[in-house]
Amino acid sequence: MVNPASPQVDPQLVARLSGEFDALGLHMREVAEDLTRLRSQLETPAPQAYAPPPVPQQPTYLPQPTPPTRLAPQPVPHAGPPAPSTPVPWPPIRPQAPEREPREPWWQRDGVVSRVLAVAGAAVTLIGVLMLLVLAAQAGFFGPVARVVFGAVFAAALVGAGIRVFDRPGGRVGGIALAGTGVAGGYLDVIAATSYYGWLPPALGLAVAFGIAAGGMTLAMRWQSQPLAALTVVAVAVLAPALADGLTVTLLVFLVLLQVAAFPPQLGRDWPYLHAARAIPAVLGMLIALADATWTGASPWSGAHRPVAAALLALAVVVAVFGIGSAVVLVRRNARDVTATVMLALSALPLLFSGGVAGRWTEVALQCGLAAGLLAVLAVVRPLPGHTRIAMSAVASLAVLQASIGASSRDALPVVLLAVALGLVAVAGQARSRIGYGAGVGFGAIGALLFLDAAPPGVLVNQADAVGSLAVIVSGAMLATLMVLVVGQAHSMGLLDDRRADVAWVAAGIGALYAGTAAVVATGVATLGVDRGFIAGHCAATLVAMVLATAALRWGLAHPERAHLALGAGLTLTFAALAKLFLFDLATLDGMFRVLAFIGVGLLLLAAGTRYARAFAEGAQRGRVEA
Repeated sequence: MVNPASPQVDPQLVARLSGEFDALGLHMREVAEDLTRLRSQLETPAPQAYAPPPVPQQPTYLPQPTPPTRLAPQPVPHAGPPAPSTPVPWPPIRPQAPEREPREPWWQRDGVVSRVLAVAGAAVTLIGVLMLLVLAAQAGFFGPVARVVFGAVFAAALVGAGIRVFDRPGGRVGGIALAGTGVAGGYLDVIAATSYYGWLPPALGLAVAFGIAAGGMTLAMRWQSQPLAALTVVAVAVLAPALADGLTVTLLVFLVLLQVAAFPPQLGRDWPYLHAARAIPAVLGMLIALADATWTGASPWSGAHRPVAAALLALAVVVAVFGIGSAVVLVRRNARDVTATVMLALSALPLLFSGGVAGRWTEVALQCGLAAGLLAVLAVVRPLPGHTRIAMSAVASLAVLQASIGASSRDALPVVLLAVALGLVAVAGQARSRIGYGAGVGFGAIGALLFLDAAPPGVLVNQADAVGSLAVIVSGAMLATLMVLVVGQAHSMGLLDDRRADVAWVAAGIGALYAGTAAVVATGVATLGVDRGFIAGHCAATLVAMVLATAALRWGLAHPERAHLALGAGLTLTFAALAKLFLFDLATLDGMFRVLAFIGVGLLLLAAGTRYARAFAEGAQRGRVEA
C-alpha cells in the first residue's frame, strides 16, 4: 500500500536531467581536445611551407530527448574521432634566436661624454696653472707674487665652484672635476712657492701642502668619489716635476707626503685606483732619484753628497714602512685586494735598490731590517691572504739576498747562501710552510750556481785544475746536505708523491755525490797537495759516499715510518758510489788508493746486505711468534 502523502518522482524530469548531463560531458570533452591541439601548436615550431589550418569542428547539439512513458536507461553518446593535429616537419626546424638589440655606442652612454670632457678640462686647466707659475716667469709676465697669489685664488675659486655645482641636479661629474682641479692647483701652487721660488721654508710649505691634500681627501670621502682623490694625486704627480729643478729631495718629500695624505680615504672603501695613484709616483720618483745618485760616479757619502744620500735613504725607509703598513691594513679589511699586495711589493723597491747610495754596511743593516720587519709582520699579524704572504716572503728573500751579497766576499757568498737555504728548508719542513720551502730552494739554487762557478767539473777530472779552497770544502758539504734535505722535506710535506720521489732521489743523489766529491777532493788537495791529495781525495770521496749510504739504510731500518725516504737516499748514494768506482776511480786511482777504494766499498756493501738480511729474518721470526 502506497502512502498518498509521500512525494512522487517525476520520471520525465529525471530523463531530461540525464540528457542534459550527457550533452554537457560531450561538450567538455570537445573543449579539452581543442586545448590539447592548441598546446601542441604552441610547443611545435611552425613549418616554413604553408599548411592550411584545420577545419574547426562544429559543436554538435543534441536535441532534448522526448520524455518516455517508461523510465528506461538512456544511451551515452560517443564523441567523434579527434581532429588531425598540425603536421610536424622533419627534421624539426629550430626557432630563430631573437635578434639582439644593437649595442649603444660608447659616446651615447650615460655620463661618458661628460666624464671625458671633465677630465680633459681639468688637464687643460692645470696645464694653464702650470704655465702661469713657471712659463710666465720665464717670459716676464706679471710678478712672482701676483702669479702665486692668483694661482691660490684661482684654485680656491675652482673648489668653491665645484662644491656649488655638485649640489645641483646632474652636477656630480662637473663638481668632482672642478674640485679636483682646484685641489691639485692649490697643491702645485704651494710646491712652486716652496721649491721654485723658495719663499716658504720647507717645513711650512709641507705643512700647508698637507693641509690642502687633507682637505681634498676629506671632500672625496664626503662625496664618496674615488675619481676626485685619484685625479688630485695623479695631476700633482705628473705636473709637479716641472716646478722643480729635477727630482729634488723637496719634491720627493711632497710626493711622499701626498702618498701619506691619500691613505685615509681608503679605510673602509674599496678604492684600488687611488692606492695605485698614491703609491706609484712616490716609488717611481725614488727609483729615478736613487739611479741618478748612483750614476753620478761620486761617492754618495763624501762631501756635499752626504746630506742628499741620507735624505734619500730616509725617504726610502718611509716609503717602504708606510707602503707596507698601509697595504697590510687594507688587505686585512679586504682579502681580495690584490692591488694592495702589488703596491706592498712596489713600496719596498726603493729600499731594495738603495745600495748605490748607502755604504756597504749601511746597506746590509737596511736590508736586514727590512727582512726582519717583514718576517715579524708575517709571524704576528694574522690573518693575511695567501697572495700577501707570498709577496712579503719574496720581498724578505730579496732583502736577505741583498744583505748576503753586501756582507760576503765572492768566495764566501756560496757558503752564506747555502747556509740560509739549509735553515729555510729545515724550518719550512717543521712548520709545513710551502712559502719558506720555496724561498729555501731559491737560495739553494743561487748558491749551487755559485758553487759550480767555483768548482766546475774540470777541477774533479783534471788534476792540474784541482782547488783546495776552504770555501769549496764548506759549500760542497753544505750543498750535498741540502740536496738530500730538499727531496726529503718535499716528500714529507706532500709535494712529491711516491712515483716521482724515486726520480727526485736519483737526481739528489747525483748532485750530492758531485758536491761531496768536490768537498772531499778539495780537502785532500788542501791537506796533501795537488799530486797525492787529488787521488786520496777521490778515494776518500767514494768511501764517504758509501758510508753515508750504509748509514741511511741502517737508519731506515731503525725508523720504519721514514723507511721509504731512507731507502731512496741510501740506494741512490750506493748506485752513485758504485758508478764512480767503476767509471772513474778504476781509471784514475793508482796503487793502494785503488785497492783501498774497492775493498772499502765491498766491505760496506757486505755490511749493509748482512744487516738487511738479519732485519728481514727477525721480522719473519717475530711474525711466526705472533701467529
